Amino acid sequence: MKRALITGVTGQDGSYLAEFLLEKGYQVCGLRRRNSLPNTERIDHLRADAKYRRRFFLRDGDMADSAGLAGVVASVRPD
Repeated sequence: MKRALITGVTGQDGSYLAEFLLEKGYQVCGLRRRNSLPNTERIDHLRADAKYRRRFFLRDGDMADSAGLAGVVASVRPD
């Protein structure tokens, strides 16, 4: 199964891309910004849907943290 890593998955473009790739059969790992008020409205339907639940994962991260991003990329190993 192909894997994708989407930065900004909770935004408009990221959420549409996640849905598109899940429909294509991808395993999707979404990176969301760490903050005190998680805004997941745009992806809640993907997290709740039984057909996507096992292939859609969220990770907290910061685009300014290069070591953290390297760790996420190493663990997800996107195609």
